Amino acid sequence: MHIDIITCLPRLIESPFADSILKRAQAKGLVTVNIIDLRQYATDKHKSVDDYAYGGGAGMVLMIEPIYRCITELKAQRNYDDIIYMSPDGELLKQSIVNELSLKGNLIFLCGHYKGVDERVREHLITREISIGDYVLSGGELAAAVVADAVIRLIPGVLSDETSALTDSFQDNLIAPPVYSRPAVFQGWKVPEILLSGHEARISQWKHEKSLERTLKRRPDLLKE
Repeated sequence: MHIDIITCLPRLIESPFADSILKRAQAKGLVTVNIIDLRQYATDKHKSVDDYAYGGGAGMVLMIEPIYRCITELKAQRNYDDIIYMSPDGELLKQSIVNELSLKGNLIFLCGHYKGVDERVREHLITREISIGDYVLSGGELAAAVVADAVIRLIPGVLSDETSALTDSFQDNLIAPPVYSRPAVFQGWKVPEILLSGHEARISQWKHEKSLERTLKRRPDLLKE
């Protein structure tokens, strides 16, 4: 997979890809993450990528010209499955969307900032808009990192145990069951006996029941789906 992330503030998004699973995925050659500084595509000596909004109002707007130049140059290099704008009013991110994106080959993430991007970018250059929640961040960088993390970990070979991703919360519209590790007893708090029994069928049944219980208590809306 090849992922290009367009941002006017590259340092905001560099660190998530420099450690742990995402770093190892790149080292293995399973994914390439290219963080692109939008200011490289500005034409004035100040490297300006934003301007005041027509019609007035508070906040600056990312201009269409540098974004157009950047996306046009990238599209000349490869075909992209999706050009995604991280937006608070995009489709709400769910595991089903992450699963879908993990099967793609080439993706662009455009990070808005300030008051957002010129609407013509959304009308003519973007193929998909995604939101990570009903709230507003300073920019789309953190949101793009969230989506990229969720997608990359599903690429075959990224996780040392690929079955781990299949048992995550939301994969089957259930929240994952509780998990325990050593020691079996700590401060008098015990690990459930069933997990120590070695009986795989009963353990599997226990986990499923706990997933149902936890989902019913915390996210009953998932059961309706």
